[in-house]
Amino acid sequence: MSLRGNVTATLRVRTLNHAVHSGMFGGVVPDAMMAFVALAASFYDAQGGLAIGGLEGVEQSKSGEAHTVGHEAPLAQGVSEVGRGSVPQRLWRSAALTITGMDIPSVAHASNTLLPEVSAKLSLRVPPGMSAGSALALLKDHITRQIRFGATWELQDVSLGEPFSLDPSGPVVGLAATALAKGFGSEAVYQGVGGSIPFISQLAEVFPQAQILVTGIEDPDTRAHSPNESLDLRVLWRAILSEAVLLSELNRREISDLAGIRALD
Repeated sequence: MSLRGNVTATLRVRTLNHAVHSGMFGGVVPDAMMAFVALAASFYDAQGGLAIGGLEGVEQSKSGEAHTVGHEAPLAQGVSEVGRGSVPQRLWRSAALTITGMDIPSVAHASNTLLPEVSAKLSLRVPPGMSAGSALALLKDHITRQIRFGATWELQDVSLGEPFSLDPSGPVVGLAATALAKGFGSEAVYQGVGGSIPFISQLAEVFPQAQILVTGIEDPDTRAHSPNESLDLRVLWRAILSEAVLLSELNRREISDLAGIRALD
């Protein structure tokens, strides 16, 4: 039961003081896009796994093998999954780097020039067992070693969110699993989540004796953060029922039965 941490930053790569004509200087003068593309390619190996030294999973997943995510991720025809190891290991216990946005001219506004500067938003997922600060240091070291053509670079607007891992053996977790089983009519499954919720690790630091239960509702076709994000109302109803059962059970028990552990929802 875990969440990955996250390092987000804007990477700026510069090769020129101003744009120049691509016909007059192309093939001799490196533009920022060329330098950025070469750097971005160095982030990944031939299998699409992360090639940044030290940013591998530090703990093996205890969950059973999940052979594919193709039934949930809408891969285009002929596209294969990337990385090595089991799907749980790659999703929950390994780092992942995504370029989530870029500031470059659009196709409609392109001109015959060499770009002087390129900016890209980076999202680096950090596995449990590694600090976000350590991951950032490894990313910076990689960029320093891999940047080409003498291009200058800097990271701006850096934000760090720590990973989180929960021991499922505590009493409140057991009560929650029982409540979910009653609400959904099947046994709850313990697993990690590849996403990041930075304030959860902050809560764990402030309340070290608490078992932090985070409720989030999705169905297999929710499409989180995507157009047409949705939720099956039958799933919502079962989640509400499960939470009501959990709150009722927590209210029924004596405080001493929970050994002072508080559930934060």
